[in-house]
Amino acid sequence: MSPASFKAACLQVNASNDMAANIAIASDFARRAVSEGAEFVLMPENVAMMEWGRANVTAKAMPEESHAALKAFRTLAKELRIWLHCGSLAVILPSGKVANRTYVLNPDGVVAASYDKIHMFDVDLGNGESYKESATFEAGHDAVTVDLPWGRLGLSICYDLRFPHLYRHLGQAGADFLTVPAAFTRVTGEAHWHVLLRARAIETGCFVFAPAQTGVHAGDRKTYGHALIVNPWGEILADAGTAPGVIVVDIDVAEVARARAKIPALSLDAAFSPAARV
Repeated sequence: MSPASFKAACLQVNASNDMAANIAIASDFARRAVSEGAEFVLMPENVAMMEWGRANVTAKAMPEESHAALKAFRTLAKELRIWLHCGSLAVILPSGKVANRTYVLNPDGVVAASYDKIHMFDVDLGNGESYKESATFEAGHDAVTVDLPWGRLGLSICYDLRFPHLYRHLGQAGADFLTVPAAFTRVTGEAHWHVLLRARAIETGCFVFAPAQTGVHAGDRKTYGHALIVNPWGEILADAGTAPGVIVVDIDVAEVARARAKIPALSLDAAFSPAARV
């Protein structure tokens, strides 16, 4: 039988383009979270490197088998005896492109699951700020879940948040929890971050863990912060604000079943015609 509750922590960092410094800061925050009782610690997207520009990102990305951050975080998980979600790391691929890849590590430091970001952030925000992730990154293709001691976790990264079909699929695949490690821009975060995370929780009846980047980074990139933990009813249990730090929350796993009993949306797939008038 799975434990009925556990403590989860989301980290919020202001990562630079110095990988060693970023690893040290994230590791210190993880130790702080564990000192507050966390058994599952989640890091944000690009936790080990917030670099700007295709050439710079590609030059600093590393192969999975020798990735300095993955090695450090595997050691950290084993040291702290925790489940550790490594946000996302830049992993160089044989194609020359980069995978934006998340890893979930067990308390022995073993990789229990990995996931490559599916949806590329190719946008023009209309204020002189534009991004084209597909020029640097190779999109993933597979939705991934992993079993934790407390239930099943569905994996995603940042811009995936805007594609609700992914989360419905994860929920129907048995996910009790969803994670959305992010480096959301300040502009889009102010507009959409809270409402989208609450919507994904409500639609699936899942807890949502959303560790985040915050502040100003290389290339004058600005991220929104506000790492969140949201319950299956869409209530925000913790909000990290805009400063680097840690949020730790007691997770009552039974809330998943209670929310889904009230609104069993995941179990309903009514047939409909896309062209039908409604």
